Amino acid sequence: QAAERAAKGKLLYTVTLSNDKVTFPLNRATISDEAKAMVDEALGPIVTENKGVFFEIEGHTDATGDATYNHKLGEERAMAVRAYLHDKHNIALSRIEIISYGPTKPVADNKTRDGRAQNRRVVIKVVE
Repeated sequence: QAAERAAKGKLLYTVTLSNDKVTFPLNRATISDEAKAMVDEALGPIVTENKGVFFEIEGHTDATGDATYNHKLGEERAMAVRAYLHDKHNIALSRIEIISYGPTKPVADNKTRDGRAQNRRVVIKVVE
């Protein structure tokens, strides 16, 4: 029931964690201290003010390597952010949905180093 409500919800806010702001090293799913600070700053007030929001966390990768591996890596990145939101902000896991897009939704050209870095990201969407 809660997941259905989240799926129909209105998008309130989006935070993108990517290499141009924080680091997701190649082949790693570790959330950096910079990413944690960004999440705290952006989402802390929303969590405090509105207990009824839901979170959709998208994991993305660049296009290098095997598609199956990249899908798993995108999921691991989203799970790392999910665990941080749960542990630091006490958000119920039932209010956090994760999805891995792997390399299927690039925001930049995968032919360049900078483009691949931008594609290694996690997007957090806050929905009402």
